[in-house]
Amino acid sequence: MAPASSRPRGPVEPRDDFDLVMLGGDIGVYALARAFHEQYGTISHVITRSVSGPIADSRILVAEELGASATEDDLAAALLRHGRERAARRPDVPAIVLANADWLIALLSAHREELEEFFVLPVLDEKTLRDVSDKATFSEICTTLGVSTPETVVVDFTGEGPTEIPELPFAYPVVAKPARSSAYTHVEFAGKKKVYHLTEPAELTDLVHRLDAAGFADRFVVQEMVPGDDTAMRSITAYVDQAGRVTLLGGAHVLLEEHTPGALGNPAAMFTADPGEIAVQAVAFLEHTGYRGYANFDVKVDPRTGVAKFFEVNPRIGRNNYYMTAAGANVARAVVRDVVDHEQIERIVPDDEILYSIVPRPLLMRYVTEPGLRARVRRIARHRTMHPLAYATEGTRRRAYIAVAMANQVKKFLTHYPRPSSSGF
Repeated sequence: MAPASSRPRGPVEPRDDFDLVMLGGDIGVYALARAFHEQYGTISHVITRSVSGPIADSRILVAEELGASATEDDLAAALLRHGRERAARRPDVPAIVLANADWLIALLSAHREELEEFFVLPVLDEKTLRDVSDKATFSEICTTLGVSTPETVVVDFTGEGPTEIPELPFAYPVVAKPARSSAYTHVEFAGKKKVYHLTEPAELTDLVHRLDAAGFADRFVVQEMVPGDDTAMRSITAYVDQAGRVTLLGGAHVLLEEHTPGALGNPAAMFTADPGEIAVQAVAFLEHTGYRGYANFDVKVDPRTGVAKFFEVNPRIGRNNYYMTAAGANVARAVVRDVVDHEQIERIVPDDEILYSIVPRPLLMRYVTEPGLRARVRRIARHRTMHPLAYATEGTRRRAYIAVAMANQVKKFLTHYPRPSSSGF
């Protein structure tokens, strides 16, 4: 059975004194569009290579499709063209630009000077983005702040000749992933994954050789495996205003992550929960680095010690951001009050306990095996279960898409993660 749509809500504060433009077209972009529509009645303009299911046939956004072969330069040119046209029609109305992929945030940051003629960009400057989005540098910053991270070895692919295979000071199995996902996006090779679970040194050697052959020229991190399945993961979502104040902050207890190679680690189901000390550490990181805009932290609680280990900060709001809006912390409010109203506000936090899920409930319960957690999930699900695409404002074609997408989730999990494991791999 599909999760229920949200309780009926019209726009809380219908406004026509700003526009919203977004790059991309995934479920996270739709969730942002939905948050702005719920709060302000905003019809978003979305510029994307391809109009895929999450944004197709929507009544709350207008999609501009450039074609699958569109380059980064094409996206930047389309954004500037839209900015000029919009400014001619509405010269006194600001336009906010957002994105929800690391490489698109990097694109906005790199073109900030020319884009700011037409848009407001509540995103990181290039230096801060470079520092915080690199998982190796992220680990160093956390160490400085006394924030726990997994033990990490960096593999540097920027040198001449074959890349050296490192000796690891920790035992296999290990996890390997690109230090900067934006630098990994355009590299293609057989067996490419978002995250690699390596069980022996020969697998690390093979991965390094494949990355060399593919022309990868950035850094990879190899990290100790923190035990525990998907339910050990936590998510923190925040917004930092232009004065450096954290004005949006909330967290969720992850129940199930996606397991397809290209989406491994994206939360598929989670419930809102008080993040406690984890949130305190996240705020310390954001304030220390001079962060601005949306942020999403991936954290795992080590079951051996109870210590929360920070994996990374995504320089964007994340695919799963609707859990915040559904729980009463509408994510649009923070950015509008900051860059349109220029007001300093009290921190926005969730005030409801909800289950966020993009998978059918029977499938979810297949993977939640701990009895106490299963009971808690059932209780929350009876109260309120939310799917970001299940918006009552949308039409029947959208409802049909959600039904098909939910069925496809069953197929994907049975293919890539047919039964729960103690490690989540």
